[in-house]
Amino acid sequence: MNERIRAREVRLIDENGEMIGVVPPIRALDIARERNLDLVEISPNAMPPVCKLMDYGRFKYEQAKKENEARKNQKTITLKEIRMRPRTDDHDVEVKTRKIQEFLAEGDKVRVSVQFRGAEMRHPDIGRKLLDGIADVLKGSAVIERSPMMEGRMMSMIVSRLPGWEPPKKLVAEKARSATPNNSKAAETAPTDAPTTPPAPAPVSEQNEAVSIQSEN
Repeated sequence: MNERIRAREVRLIDENGEMIGVVPPIRALDIARERNLDLVEISPNAMPPVCKLMDYGRFKYEQAKKENEARKNQKTITLKEIRMRPRTDDHDVEVKTRKIQEFLAEGDKVRVSVQFRGAEMRHPDIGRKLLDGIADVLKGSAVIERSPMMEGRMMSMIVSRLPGWEPPKKLVAEKARSATPNNSKAAETAPTDAPTTPPAPAPVSEQNEAVSIQSEN
């Protein structure tokens, strides 16, 4: 760039992409200085090398800005995991299958695993049947990237979103509802000339219990 260009002559292009012609580097550098620009070698292996007039600082800034925008628009694919037991009941399997579809709708991959314990290790066919059933339900929305495979006490498969699949509106609505916090009902405003009465104290519950639904048998 600029004084570092050592060729005997260069093919010069101006800042608008117009060809100026073949000139000595010192003449090209004089033209660049007259226009408050830099002389940048863009094709050093050409005969003669091709140079262009440009604001190099601005060029680097815009290039970095484009790269940052491209990184922002990139979707990071995460490998999620859904775990079950060989005897997980049908309702829980249905709930977990919908969760898999939610992950797929977000563009993530999902590892679907069945965990065996004790005597269950003697019946891997039960886990295989469970995973095959889920794969059948996911047909049309998922691609099986890795078929069910036994690894220690876990049998798992990996699924990803089928190209072109769009999640059903019902699934999108359910996810939106689950992501939206419950809003309390707005209180009505009393007339300004009405006397205000302090609200009655709310009854205090004796115990708050967190209910946990066990989804794995």
